[in-house]
Amino acid sequence: MSGAAPMTSSLPLAPAAPAARLSRGLLAPALAVAVLAVAAPFLGGYASDLVVKVMILAIFALSLELLVGMTGLVSLGHAAFYGIGAYATVLGSGAEGGNLLALLVLAMGSAALYALVVGALSLRTRGVYFIMVTLAFAQMAFFVFHDTKVGGGSDGIYLYVRPSIGPVDLENRLVLFYVVLAALAGTYGLLALIRRSRFGAALAGIRVSEQRMRAVGFPTYFYKLAAFVIAGALAGLAGFLVASRDGVVNPELLSWHNSGEVLLMIILGGLGHLRGAVLGTVAFTLLKELLSTHALVGPLADHWQLSLGLVIIGFVAWLPRGLVGLVQRLSPEGSR
Repeated sequence: MSGAAPMTSSLPLAPAAPAARLSRGLLAPALAVAVLAVAAPFLGGYASDLVVKVMILAIFALSLELLVGMTGLVSLGHAAFYGIGAYATVLGSGAEGGNLLALLVLAMGSAALYALVVGALSLRTRGVYFIMVTLAFAQMAFFVFHDTKVGGGSDGIYLYVRPSIGPVDLENRLVLFYVVLAALAGTYGLLALIRRSRFGAALAGIRVSEQRMRAVGFPTYFYKLAAFVIAGALAGLAGFLVASRDGVVNPELLSWHNSGEVLLMIILGGLGHLRGAVLGTVAFTLLKELLSTHALVGPLADHWQLSLGLVIIGFVAWLPRGLVGLVQRLSPEGSR
């Protein structure tokens, strides 16, 4: 297949944004990271655990944003890579624990490998067929762990000793906080660089018109496959972190409703924006916590799924561009 040819101005393949624009786009996220880093030692147990949970889910959401928002590939099987990363962490650690870096590579590598297999087959389909094929592959992975002894069956398996390397021991709550924060910052920075690279511009072109991209010589299948594998590896990173945080994994991590929830997060935040994925994760998680707390909503807490569904419908109706759209109304500079 022929190499990539220069694109016309009608497609979103403009040269990479200047360094100054990239710096401005990362200013607010960098400030948020700095605030969290300073506040970490002063957070109580519940608050610290909640922030860590949100940050891990934000990494998961960012990984799906690469597919849906940046490439236009709607997947309902993304939780498979999340769960595989978590299971690989626990299975690789054994009773004596394991090296943090080795387990991280194992988790991300296992998720990326499965993403390569799934992507190689599912990307030959389009539209609703692609959605259904990714869901089918996720369900296959779910039943492998649910119905066999590979991962302890429906009960799951426990992580006896959390990963560590030298002074970095995830048994320490504060160390875990900073490791997750660093992983979130690294994931956000990586995707921001991808977004402004030629590879990211090609993904944007595929999202707008894959047919036109193929017509000018771009091997769109391989671009999409690369994005699919990177997204799977990043979901595996989130799986590694959730296993390290919770100390237990079960097949529910791979279930279709987890894929649906993370898709809701990026829609709630605003598709096509990295900040949107993070904002949507924060909003979704906090709403879920608030609406399921009896002290705040009383008997409605027993039906929090119904309340959450109504709130999300309201958000989508009133904010069709997500929370990022609201930010843009308040601040014209808040585009990304």
